[in-house]
Amino acid sequence: MNIIISNTSDKPIYQQIYEQISSQIINGEIKTDAALPSIRTAAKELRVSIITVKKAWEELERYHFIYTRTGKGCFVSNLSQGDKESMKQTLAEEQMKKDILYYQELGLTVDEVTDLVKDCWE
Repeated sequence: MNIIISNTSDKPIYQQIYEQISSQIINGEIKTDAALPSIRTAAKELRVSIITVKKAWEELERYHFIYTRTGKGCFVSNLSQGDKESMKQTLAEEQMKKDILYYQELGLTVDEVTDLVKDCWE
């Protein structure tokens, strides 16, 4: 598990943690049934509060990326490739909807946004 925290990002730290771990699970970098570090261990390693990591873990569990075994810890859920593709699509759509609202507030057209995406992609 590799997590990079940006203190200059507009995103809350728990969201950064959630997004990076969920992406690593979807992409197969973190395998099914792999144990996540304890909340305290992760907080210490990332140099963030326990509450921040707890919130990230709760989000991961709420969206079925992980499950908890009482007294044992948190583990990566057994997701089929179809589940992963569906989750990837859902996460991308959620982010895109937020981004589109911002672009609309800026007064950009669909064509301008499309061109911007193409330019940034390269």
